[in-house]
Amino acid sequence: MERLDLGVNGIRLHSRAEGKGQLVLLLHGFPETSYAWRGQIPALAGRFRVVAPDLRGYGESEKPPHVLNYRSTALVGDVAALIKALGEERAHVVGHDWGGFIGWLLAQRRPELVDRLAILNAPHPARFERAVRSFSRQLLRSWYVLFFQLPLVPEALLLRGGAEAIGRLLSGSAVRRTAFSADDLLEYRRAFSLPGAATATINYYRAAFRDTLTRRSAPSATVIRAPTLLIWGEHDRALGTELTHDMEGLFAGDFRVEYVRGAGHFVMEERPELVNRLLVDFLSA
Repeated sequence: MERLDLGVNGIRLHSRAEGKGQLVLLLHGFPETSYAWRGQIPALAGRFRVVAPDLRGYGESEKPPHVLNYRSTALVGDVAALIKALGEERAHVVGHDWGGFIGWLLAQRRPELVDRLAILNAPHPARFERAVRSFSRQLLRSWYVLFFQLPLVPEALLLRGGAEAIGRLLSGSAVRRTAFSADDLLEYRRAFSLPGAATATINYYRAAFRDTLTRRSAPSATVIRAPTLLIWGEHDRALGTELTHDMEGLFAGDFRVEYVRGAGHFVMEERPELVNRLLVDFLSA
């Protein structure tokens, strides 16, 4: 597996890369890194050129210090610039959690860059906002977003004991208790404990919350044109399955949802074989 360090959008992004062919970007979420895709990269690399970056603030990538460095315009700009830096005009985009949020916005704001879009347990931004603003159960599930607005306290709690809480968050969310090995949890705890990483990753939530309050977000297209697959672990404790309902009108092209039983939020780690099959079939179509 090749390791890349590329300057994009004013920062340095570290990526794992493997394979040849059409470009597939794999975008991870909180509190993971590109390591999250260790089960998917080999399966996809037989047909595609697979690149999995550590998103800004995560892992071995650069960690800008300010909340405003993590606004959605910057996150989308990173991925758009990464595609260009890799010498490509377009890419298939696969995203989970925050990586999924970035994937949704990239497909809306820069549709010319996205061939096919696959999202794992990340609600469409419009659907999520509607659920929160209607004071549905999702508002209670999203309590941690408000907690993350506190200065310093979330970092201190999550970093305590060598980031033990990160290990508990991951293992506790899994339906399959063997989804994360001891070595997997140690790797995620190590990455979260890197200098500046805890604050940087939590700043995603702080920047999004501020943008929501002030309505400071870039305009986006009303529909997504790229063929889209939404893969959803049904036992997600943070994001309700109802967020996958009532999505008519959000897509101009093909769209379908695949529900995965016996899996929670980190569906690609709990059910890697199934997720790999769904992705290979969808991206090869």
